Amino acid sequence: MTAVRPGASDWIRREGDGFVALLLVCAVLFAALPFGRLLWAAFAPGGNFNPSATFAAATSRVALLAAWHTFESGVVSSFGALLLGGGFAIALAITDMRGKRSLAFLYVMSLLVAPQVAALAYKTLAGPASPILNAIGLAPPPGTPNPLLGRFGVMLILSFHHAPLAAITLATGLRAIPASVIEAAQLDGASPLTTLRRVILPLLRPHMVMAGLLVFVAGVGNFGIPALLGLPANYITLPTLIYRQLVSFGPTGIADAAALSMSVAVIAGAGVLAITALSGRDARREAEAPMVPFWRLGAARPLVEGALWLFLSLTVILPFASLVATALVPAFGVTLSFATVTFDKFAEVLFRQSVTVRAFRNSFFFAGGSALILAFLSIAVAYALDRKAGKFRRALEALIEIPYALPGVVLAIACILLFLRPLPLIGVSIYATPFIIFFAYLARFLPLALKPPLAAMAVLARDQEEASALDGANAWQRLRHVIVPNLLPAASAGALLVFLLAFNELTVSALLWTAGTETLGVALFSLEDAGLGGEAAAIGVSATLVVGIVMVILDRLRHKVPEGVLPWAMLASVSPARK
Repeated sequence: MTAVRPGASDWIRREGDGFVALLLVCAVLFAALPFGRLLWAAFAPGGNFNPSATFAAATSRVALLAAWHTFESGVVSSFGALLLGGGFAIALAITDMRGKRSLAFLYVMSLLVAPQVAALAYKTLAGPASPILNAIGLAPPPGTPNPLLGRFGVMLILSFHHAPLAAITLATGLRAIPASVIEAAQLDGASPLTTLRRVILPLLRPHMVMAGLLVFVAGVGNFGIPALLGLPANYITLPTLIYRQLVSFGPTGIADAAALSMSVAVIAGAGVLAITALSGRDARREAEAPMVPFWRLGAARPLVEGALWLFLSLTVILPFASLVATALVPAFGVTLSFATVTFDKFAEVLFRQSVTVRAFRNSFFFAGGSALILAFLSIAVAYALDRKAGKFRRALEALIEIPYALPGVVLAIACILLFLRPLPLIGVSIYATPFIIFFAYLARFLPLALKPPLAAMAVLARDQEEASALDGANAWQRLRHVIVPNLLPAASAGALLVFLLAFNELTVSALLWTAGTETLGVALFSLEDAGLGGEAAAIGVSATLVVGIVMVILDRLRHKVPEGVLPWAMLASVSPARK
């Protein structure tokens, strides 16, 4: 009797090629199509290859000035962030100071708070209307320009905001230094300072370059800080110039924005390519016995701890306190006291003002919905990448990383171009609807959601999966009964990280929102631009509290999360599996 060949659908279910199809759909839909459409619009407007218009828009006087501002702010903030974040990471890694987890938690929280919230906090702290400085008699005279408006403020606050990113990157390098190297230096009689100077810093050099490049790329794509601190002083970067082009409603607005987004992509892409090349060379595997703190501070320990807490107080706690005080006083310039405290601003933005109430609801909906979808999508995609992609894994991962690696403004323009016309075949347009923001969030944050499940897949033994396959379980059954239970904690952590970043997101939504789809970032920026700084501060404080709560939940789940997923745990040089 001739054996009957199983149907194609049975073969796909058994072999798991359906998950490969899902992986390819994600890579094409979220990366290849949007950025392919952007390249087509830039170099072949109207369907004919003619990049001259794009070149002319990108080399205009205002575009070149904005490109220079983007480049210089990215470079200067890279050095500043590397200095501040590097010193912080090294102090935590090599000394025996106490309270490392609390220090790291608070420092990383300042990075996860939205850039526009950080900019507003520093702006309210330094100006002549500062409630904190007025309370202690140190505020600048009335009418004095805010010292943080313009080039200096943009560079300084970019440095402060991205310093934790540099610290996290250097913490990775510090954890890879073998303990044997430190022990050998100590046996040779090297002091802790000599060990730091001649052993630690040379080994950290590749990670220093990596940290600087990461901060540079983050600074190039940052919209919130240049928008709040640069635009009022006419210090324009490429992201803020693109925003101006789109809101001007001129006949060439979209075309000029597409050309300018290509300039951003080129500047940031150069940094991304350098990071990729450096990552390829620095393939050293993790040490079996990693370095442990070797600098015993002794009597100086309280002084060093006090210095770090003072640093955090000045750069993190004090600006947030200023933001709280600005939201609690009845008007700008009023000194904060028990007699002047009012919660009217919070009541206004949380309950009475329809736009801000809707912005809170939209942000929870967009961020929560994206996180939930990506939690399940990331498990299937991680399974396909780890088990099925084979030699194409690196290329597919690089393609999926594009929306997260490049600045959000580039993704936003790509989405506008892709969905400006109705979708083929079905004739439905999602432009100017909530779905375009959803799509952009899914594309941008899929790489972030993927990292924890991929880390969990790397350590997941194949024994159970192979045993299930021998018992006749198809790929879907193996995923549901074996893979999902093991990857769900990691995927949940990834989803919470997505929620943290998407909840306060501004760069993408600032270009994609329409009436009725405002997000918190858009509402804060609009209120500040309208002169309602107190209401904007109330939104910033409320959003920061949400970020803090989600971070606490994530920290409580650290025992179930793969090592290296929680950045504050890694920065504190403490394994998520240990206290």
